[in-house]
Amino acid sequence: MQEKPISFSIKNWSEDDRPREKLRQKGKDILSDAELIAILIGSGNKDESAVDLSKRILASVQNNLNSLGKLSIKQFMKFKGIGEAKAITIAAALELGRRRRAEEAIEKKKITSSLSVFELMQPVLGELPHEEFWIIYLNNSNKIIQMSQLSKGGITGTLVDVRLALKTAIEVGATSIILTHNHPSGTLKPSDADKQITKKLCTASGSLDIKVLDHLIITEKTYFSFADEGLL
Repeated sequence: MQEKPISFSIKNWSEDDRPREKLRQKGKDILSDAELIAILIGSGNKDESAVDLSKRILASVQNNLNSLGKLSIKQFMKFKGIGEAKAITIAAALELGRRRRAEEAIEKKKITSSLSVFELMQPVLGELPHEEFWIIYLNNSNKIIQMSQLSKGGITGTLVDVRLALKTAIEVGATSIILTHNHPSGTLKPSDADKQITKKLCTASGSLDIKVLDHLIITEKTYFSFADEGLL
C-alpha cells in the first residue's frame, strides 16, 4: 500500500510549532527570522517545512537580512517551493522594513555629528545598486528642515545641479546643508568628481551665507566624512 505523502504545510504542524500561533500567543519578538519568513510564505515544499526552507534561504545570504533584502524576485524563485507570489511577498515585507528604518532615522531630527548623518542616510542610500546624491537642509539649530534627492545616476556617477540645490535651500530657509551620496562599489575614497562638486557647492553656497557642514560618502556598512577628514 502506498504511503500518504507527508504534508509540510504549517496548518499540519503541532500548534506549539506554528509560527502564526506562536506569534499570537507569545508575541512577535520571540520568533526567529526564519519563523517570520515562514509566516510570509505559508508552506514549504514536499521535502522541507516552511521554516526549514526559510532557514535555507537565510543561510544563502549568511543569515544577513540586509543581504536578503537585495535578492531579486528571480533569485528568490530559485529556491524550491518559492513561486512568484511568495517571492513578491518576501520582497515587499523586506522593503517595508527598510522604509521603516529610514523613517525612524528621520525622526531623530537633529544632526549632531557625521555618525548621525550616516545613521540617517544609510537606510536611504546604503543598499542601492546605483548612485544617488541627496542634500539635507538644516536650520540654525542643526535640525532637519527637509531632505531632497538631487540626482540619481548609474553606478559610474551622477550629475548634480548646484542651482537647484541652492534654490531649494533658499525656499526652505536653510542656514546650512549637508551633502550625501553613496558609492555602490563599496569604496570610501572620494573621486575627483566628488571633490569638485563639494568645492563647487561650498563656493556657491558661501556666497549666499549658507554653510556646507559636511559631505558624506555612504556605503552599506560605513562612511567617509569630508569634514572629519579636513577636506572642507
